[in-house]
Amino acid sequence: MTEQHEQRTPWHRFERGTDGPKVIVVGVDGSESSLRAAAYAGGLARRQHALLAVVYVQPVLAAGAALGAPVAETTDEIAEDLIQQIREAAERVKGIFEVRWEFHTFRGDPYNGLVKAADELKADAVVVGASEQAGHRIIGSVAVRLVKAGRWPVTVVP
Repeated sequence: MTEQHEQRTPWHRFERGTDGPKVIVVGVDGSESSLRAAAYAGGLARRQHALLAVVYVQPVLAAGAALGAPVAETTDEIAEDLIQQIREAAERVKGIFEVRWEFHTFRGDPYNGLVKAADELKADAVVVGASEQAGHRIIGSVAVRLVKAGRWPVTVVP
């Protein structure tokens, strides 16, 4: 009777290596919460043998540029600093933890930049840090907007 039961309910069989995300997108901006999100996403990627796509969204601040502020140079420096931090972290765990990762830069506001990144990179999951700005509790954070979009599983790391 057990054999018949197994034939009628094949979905109960365990399949190794066929489930789980293939691409995990994590948004980083240099804040403590985004770096914690990157560490968490790195652990997920390692355990799932997924690609970790680290995404920095460079803000486009037309007003700052109009006032003569070197906005593009500043955001490029932030991106370079983030890449350096990620490389150093990867080097520290080399040989202990192996994670495939890529760094991507998109321009725009954080929400639309992460949506574009997740779409273009065919993300199976998105990880972001919790907002550290008090105003976001009232008007909504990037994380809340991503969750409400309902297009990917979203993990918010405190």
